[in-house]
Amino acid sequence: MDWHLAFTVGLLLSAALVAGLLAERVRLPKVTAYLLLGLLLGPAVLDRMPEEHLEELEPLTKLAMALVLFNLGCSLPLAQIRRILKRIFPLSAGEMGLTMAFVTLGLPLFGASWQAALLLGALALATAPATTLLVLKEAESEGPVTRHVGPLVAANNFVAIVLFELVFLLVSLMQGSLEGSVVNALGKIVADVVGSLLLGAVAGLILSYLCSIVSRGRWIVLLIGSLMLVLGACQTFGMQYMLAFLAMGIVVANSSDLTTEIVGTLDRLTGFLCVVFFVVHGAHLDLHAFAQVGWIGAGYIVLRSAGKYLGIHAIATSRGEDEGIRMWLGSTLVAQAGAAIALAAIAVERDPELGTYIQNIVLGTVVFFEIAGPIMIRLSVIRAGEVPLAHVIHHTSANPIEELRALWSRLLVSLGYDPLTDRGEEELTVQHLMRKTVKGIAETATFTEVVAYIEQSHDDTYFLVDDEQLLSGIIRYRDLSKVLFDPTVGSLVRADDLATEPKLILQSDEPLARARGLMNQSRDDCFPVLSAEEPHRFEGIVRRKDLVRLYLKAHGSEEASGH
Repeated sequence: MDWHLAFTVGLLLSAALVAGLLAERVRLPKVTAYLLLGLLLGPAVLDRMPEEHLEELEPLTKLAMALVLFNLGCSLPLAQIRRILKRIFPLSAGEMGLTMAFVTLGLPLFGASWQAALLLGALALATAPATTLLVLKEAESEGPVTRHVGPLVAANNFVAIVLFELVFLLVSLMQGSLEGSVVNALGKIVADVVGSLLLGAVAGLILSYLCSIVSRGRWIVLLIGSLMLVLGACQTFGMQYMLAFLAMGIVVANSSDLTTEIVGTLDRLTGFLCVVFFVVHGAHLDLHAFAQVGWIGAGYIVLRSAGKYLGIHAIATSRGEDEGIRMWLGSTLVAQAGAAIALAAIAVERDPELGTYIQNIVLGTVVFFEIAGPIMIRLSVIRAGEVPLAHVIHHTSANPIEELRALWSRLLVSLGYDPLTDRGEEELTVQHLMRKTVKGIAETATFTEVVAYIEQSHDDTYFLVDDEQLLSGIIRYRDLSKVLFDPTVGSLVRADDLATEPKLILQSDEPLARARGLMNQSRDDCFPVLSAEEPHRFEGIVRRKDLVRLYLKAHGSEEASGH
C-alpha cells in the first residue's frame, strides 16, 4: 500500500533526528549522517522513500539551497570583501587554476576524451555551498580558515557556472555542433549571467526596503514570499538561481541595517529545510553510478581533491600565510554536489551523448564528495584550531538512564504514589544524597585526559584532587566549551592550569539544608563533598537536580497535607 507524503516527511524527520544524535556520539558532521540516512532509505538500499514523494519535495530542497546561498551573500558585506580581497584572489586563482589544470590534463590519462576532460575541469571548480557552510555553522568554527571559506565557495561556484558555459561553447564550436553564431552564443551567456545577478540585486534592494517598513512579526511571510518569487522567476525563465540568491544576499548585506536580524529570522527555517535537503539529496545518491565510473571517476576524485588542496597550499606558502591556511583551507573546499549536478543536467539537454557521459561521472563521484567532504571540512577546522571544545567532543548533561528513572518517578507522583523516602528533609544529611561513584580529576592530568573525562561525564562541573585525594581545584564546562580547541596543546596543558579555587564545599555530615543553600550562591550543577574527618578527602558530589527533586517532593507533600 502506498503511503501519504505526510508519512514520508514524518519518517524522514524522525529518522534524521536519530541520525543526528548518533552522529554526535561518533563525531560525524550531521550533514554526513543525513546523507547516509537518505542513501539508506532511498532507492539505492531500502527503497523506503517513494520516487514521486522525492519529486514532490523538490521545491523544498531548492528553497533550502536558496536560503543557504542567500545567507552566504548576507555574510559578504563589501567592506569585508575589500578587506580580504587581496588575500582571497591569489588563493582562489591558485586553487581554481590548479584544479582545472589537473582535471583537464590528467583525465585523458585515465581514458577520458578531451571534450569530457575540458567540461569536467570546469565542473571540478564548483564547491557544494550547502554542505560546506552548514558543516562550519554546526561546528561554530571561527578563525582565518573559516573566514576564507565563504568568499572562496562563492567564487568557485560563480566561476564554475560561467566557465562551464564558455567551455561548452568552445567544445560545440570545435565539434561543429554550435547552433547559430559565436557572438549570439556569447550574448546569451552574458544575458543569463547578468540577468540572474540583476534579478537578485533588484530583489535584494526591494527586500531591504520592505524589511525596514514591515513589522518584524510579519517578516517570515515577507522573506519566504520574496525568496519563493525569485526562485519561481529563475525556474520559469531558465535563469541561474544560485547566482540570483548570492547576489540577493550580497545586496541585502550592503543595503540594510537589519541583515543580522533578517538572517536570524530565517535561521530556524533554514535548519529545518536543510535536514529535508540532505536526506532527499542522499536518497538521490546513486551507488550504481559510483560503481560504474571506474578509473575515470577515481581519477576525477584524486585530481580534483589534489588540485584544491595543492592549489591553496602552493599559493599560501609563497605568500607566507599562516599554517592553518596552508595546511587546512584547501581540504574545506572538496565537497561537491548541487552546482555540478545542475550543470551536468544542462549538458545532457544540449548534447545527450557527451552530457550523459559527463553526468554519469558527476553523479558517481558526488557519492564520495558528499559523504567524505563534510568529514574533511570538520576535521580541517578542528586541526586548524577553530572549533570550540563543545563541538569536538560528545558531552551531555543528560544521563539517559537517570532521566528515564526521573520520568518514571514523576509519573508515579502524579498518580499519588511517592517513590522517594518518607524521611523528612530535616533528617537528611549531605551523605544521604551524595553520589559516591563520581571520582575527581588528577591535578596532573593532561588536557587530553581532561577532555576524555568530560566526554564520559554527565556533569558540567569537575573537581581536581591531588595524590592524597584532597580537593585542589574546580573546572567548569561552561568556561571551556566555547574555548577554541587546539590539538597541539593536548600534552602541554595540565588540569591545574584550567582550574580555579573551589569555594563552595560540603562535608558529608552536614545537614542537607546547607547544600540547598549553596544553590542560591552558585550556578554550578554539582558541589564537592569532603569527608567529615581530617584530612577532609574528596568523597563525591551532590547534584543540583537531586536537591531540586527532593525539595519539590517535600513541598508537594506539604501542600497535599494542607489541603
